[in-house]
Amino acid sequence: MSLEQIAIELVYALPDEQTLLSLQVDQELTIEQVITESGICQQYPEIDLTVNKVGIWNKAVKLNQIIEDGDRIEIYRPLIADPKEVRKRRAEKAKEEGRADKVTGGRVNPLRNSK
Repeated sequence: MSLEQIAIELVYALPDEQTLLSLQVDQELTIEQVITESGICQQYPEIDLTVNKVGIWNKAVKLNQIIEDGDRIEIYRPLIADPKEVRKRRAEKAKEEGRADKVTGGRVNPLRNSK
């Protein structure tokens, strides 16, 4: 018995390029099976499914999830920097430069300081 074919997209993006594969695959495959069968891991050897997170339409999902017609499977790269640390450094720099209040961290009102 052959399974019905469905249309999906598989996406992997680097800072300077994006690969989007439009595929016709058997329904009832898992995300991991689609990624493996697509050959994208051979094209990008840095993809490690034990490390890289995956999602469908910007929503994180598990590799064993069954795909559906119209899914856009996205393979995410690991974060380079912790977003909380980046925000903290940016806030501290703003305080040092006088663009943020040293106590509250809020923006400095230039009209209030001119009196």
